[in-house]
Amino acid sequence: MGEAKRRKEALGEEYGKEQKIAPWLPVTKTQTQKFMNWTTTGAWTGIILLVVAWLVIRFVGPAAGWWAVN
Repeated sequence: MGEAKRRKEALGEEYGKEQKIAPWLPVTKTQTQKFMNWTTTGAWTGIILLVVAWLVIRFVGPAAGWWAVN
């Protein structure tokens, strides 16, 4: 008997289903990986937007103020 058949007999109904990260938490490992990808993308997007905003405030803001004064 092969390992796959033995595992299928041992697991029964649970065979082929995704594992949960904890038995009491209804979240699968794939869902946690997708969540991590979304949060990582969101964090990098926020960092880039922060840098762009800083550059605009630091360099464009004073130039626009000088333009309005003269």
